[in-house]
Amino acid sequence: MKLNLSKVFRFRRKVNRKYKDVLFRFIFRDKKDLLSLYNAINGTDYQNPEELEINTLENVIYMKMKNDLSFLVGASMNLYEHQSTWNPNMPLRGLFYFAELYERYVNSQGYRLTGSTRIPLPFPNYIVFYNGMEWEAEQTELTLSKAFEEQGEDRKPALECRATILNINSGHNRELMEKCRRLEEYAEFIQRIRDNLQKGMRLEGAVERAIEYCLAHGILADILRKGQMEVRNMLLEEYNEKADREYLRKESLEEGIKQGREEGRKEGREEGRKEGIALGGFEILAGLVEDGIISMEQAKERIKEKEEEFILWYQERKKR
Repeated sequence: MKLNLSKVFRFRRKVNRKYKDVLFRFIFRDKKDLLSLYNAINGTDYQNPEELEINTLENVIYMKMKNDLSFLVGASMNLYEHQSTWNPNMPLRGLFYFAELYERYVNSQGYRLTGSTRIPLPFPNYIVFYNGMEWEAEQTELTLSKAFEEQGEDRKPALECRATILNINSGHNRELMEKCRRLEEYAEFIQRIRDNLQKGMRLEGAVERAIEYCLAHGILADILRKGQMEVRNMLLEEYNEKADREYLRKESLEEGIKQGREEGRKEGREEGRKEGIALGGFEILAGLVEDGIISMEQAKERIKEKEEEFILWYQERKKR
């Protein structure tokens, strides 16, 4: 009996949208760099990049969300993914990814589910490299079982998937960065762009200045010399999508103001207008935080008089 899980997950659909993870995969496309990342994560010292069997999945889940790097080494199946926004559904995505990876593995090895012996499977590891600005911890673990509706203390879910989230923003997980220079260079490059944007530079200038700095200081220099234009275009496309989303947020702000005014007229109170304006402003700030343009601390600074209200609203928003 041959596995064919692709028929099971028919709800997967494509959407023409790209993310910063494209650049992450571009940087780690070389097996040597990928092996260095693996060794840094696992404390191993593999030397031969050709031992890696790369099985990159593409377009397997909603919104064209792609896992970045999945590969087999030894008796392990490793799934490496990059995220620039916080997503509590990473374990569920991991479940879908692994289902397809194990389908490929079982079929490629010629195993049959109807056999009388247990099929030996590679041990799964799921690592998410996160460089958004909503979450400051060095490392955390998300589990699929937390998403299930409770059925009583004596009942255990039949499924589980664990995602280990590593913060790879500049200044975080220093030991890991020291072990994998390429990962540290990537973090430095992204931070340079953010710093330039914070100084008020326009996007193209911020990217160009970051590239110039990195070339001058040996940061991703080999990659930038060979593919400078490609890297530049990836970043501009990514941030153009952010600009589109920002436009939608501004529309939300205007709608919030309009709604607030209507409520104010209906109830005869100024509070309705203020509430509408506040909610629209909260949406914009939340979007900037989630896109990594500003930090949560910077968001709080911009809305001092309503900081506590914003924090409570943001926490509720993340639960939805």
